[in-house]
Amino acid sequence: MDTRSSAPSIGMADRSLAHQIYFALRQRIIEGQLPAGTWLRERELAEEFSVSRIPLREALPQLEADGFIITHPRRGAVVRQLTLRDAVEYFDLRSSLEVLVARLAAQRVRDGASTAGVLESVRLADEAMLTGDDQTIAQANSAIHDALVELAGNRLLASALKPIGGLQLWFFGVTTERDQHSLKSEHHSIVDAVVEGSVELAASLAFSHVERSRHESLPLLAERLPPE
Repeated sequence: MDTRSSAPSIGMADRSLAHQIYFALRQRIIEGQLPAGTWLRERELAEEFSVSRIPLREALPQLEADGFIITHPRRGAVVRQLTLRDAVEYFDLRSSLEVLVARLAAQRVRDGASTAGVLESVRLADEAMLTGDDQTIAQANSAIHDALVELAGNRLLASALKPIGGLQLWFFGVTTERDQHSLKSEHHSIVDAVVEGSVELAASLAFSHVERSRHESLPLLAERLPPE
């Protein structure tokens, strides 16, 4: 079977086939099309994507590493259940790591790094707000965080934050009623401080942003997720 022919049907044709499958399955999990407890059957997925099982077996470990599925020996992979404890730990990490991202990004700008990427991400997020689509807005907001991580220029930090990015989209999908306009304003303030090279201001705004998100999100998540 020529697996390359299936790439346009999955999208992201500039990425490896395994990554395309990873991204497609991740989106279905985030959007609730594959709810917690759903078994991912290799044979069925291979037929659906018109691929061999090889790229699937490359994609599934990455989904597990990023916290979306759990693999059971001889039984296969199942979509994991998010818990309130996951959410608390997620915000604990964000409150430290995203502050560091903002500080490093502002420092690099002060040292002459280009701000084009992060400014473009803000522009695209503003456009996404006009669509009124929760998933589009969440993805665009997440892209701002990704752009700040790239600007920070720390590869180990970027690696540590990678699974958190996926969880961020997942949690956004569970709390879509949060005030997107407030989030937009907070993102603008953080990016403005970074672009100005204001290191401590950027770090302070990033911390406030995460803690406000924690304050607004955890009560909603407590109603919708099991504690453990």
